[in-house]
Amino acid sequence: MANVTVIGAQWGDEGKGKIVDWLAERADAVIRFQGGHNAGHTLVIGEKVFKLSLLPSGIVRGTFSVIGNGVVLDPWALRDEVAKLRGQGVEITPDNLAVADNCPLILPFHRDLDALREDASGQGKIGTTRRGIGPAYEDKVGRRAIRVCDLAHLDALDPQLDRLCAHHDALRAGFGEPPIDRAALLAELAEIAPFVLEFAQPVWKRLGEIRRAGARMLFEGAQGVLLDVDHGTYPFVTSSNTVTGTASGGSGLGPQASGFVLGIVKAYTTRVGSGPFPTELQDEVGQRLGERGHEFGTVTGRQRRCGWFDATLVRQACAVAGVTGIALTKLDVLDGFAKLKICTGYRLNGKVLDYFPAHAGDQASVQPIYEEMDGWHESTAGARSWVDLPAQAIKYIKRVEELIQCPVALVSTSPEREDTILVRDPFAD
Repeated sequence: MANVTVIGAQWGDEGKGKIVDWLAERADAVIRFQGGHNAGHTLVIGEKVFKLSLLPSGIVRGTFSVIGNGVVLDPWALRDEVAKLRGQGVEITPDNLAVADNCPLILPFHRDLDALREDASGQGKIGTTRRGIGPAYEDKVGRRAIRVCDLAHLDALDPQLDRLCAHHDALRAGFGEPPIDRAALLAELAEIAPFVLEFAQPVWKRLGEIRRAGARMLFEGAQGVLLDVDHGTYPFVTSSNTVTGTASGGSGLGPQASGFVLGIVKAYTTRVGSGPFPTELQDEVGQRLGERGHEFGTVTGRQRRCGWFDATLVRQACAVAGVTGIALTKLDVLDGFAKLKICTGYRLNGKVLDYFPAHAGDQASVQPIYEEMDGWHESTAGARSWVDLPAQAIKYIKRVEELIQCPVALVSTSPEREDTILVRDPFAD
């Protein structure tokens, strides 16, 4: 058995959708194991463009797809996304989609709280998607979440609602908001329950059976390592662990199931929202990267901040996530630059650092140390083998490998899934 775990090794938006789609066609199951509908994957298949938030990318190919217990699930967002994909001709049934019955729910008051906090935070704004992800995870660890399995027992929900309301009504009062309308909430849950329960099952059991059968599993991460709640640029992070180890706890399988860990890495660096970004370019070069790379968030539509490749950050991400090999994406965006820069370390208070410090103030104060390389004038767009690449592009890739201390397994040269240079097959035993 050869399983693969795909994670983002920067701040998300690295082009995971295409790579996961490319791998999903050869997998027997694709599993989402963390995050919520704040994630965004864009798949380009022929003339069709599919934009996914909650559903695993494998669903478009008809591969058995799982939303694991590590995900926080907005049931209304799931319903809308399923309806949208069905409208694009994608078949979605309980035969090819399973939702963990112990998955916690994102509820309307989570979205309210997310927005209220963000609006009141002033300079402390994190830049959340306001979709209720963080508050839902808080309720999960606070042991007051309503889960998918609770939808089948709404008549026994009062004790859980007591815990929820004791917490949230006090918060809402602080923002001048009325208490949770329990009757309205129960009515909303009763309305959505039949749809969600159609897909609900103990996915840990189903995945165990798939694993024992020797089938291939693909674990699909959301966001990126630099947004990990422990290892990312805290507090400007997401509310879950995005590193490889979460695939185990977020799916109900043991740590041995992760297999080959493929870190998706953009050939330059981007970030959406607030937070430190050492190599950010607020000039015509950064604008050129954004325009050529079509750098807008799949979920939010927000313009991404752009900068040079930061090898120090990627090296650290690969180390803490146990990356086996990387997929280098959007190489073609760098076509035509006379000079390229790579960040190899930082200066902070007169010291040279070969890592990204943990403190937010230090993260905001580091100055990048750059190494400059010649660029290339030829086009790499659509290249499918090394011989199709300019010599200087190959030199750039090799230097990235050296600096991040991790080999390149794939190179992506356009949004088309076939425009991929395979160096090492992640599914190979």
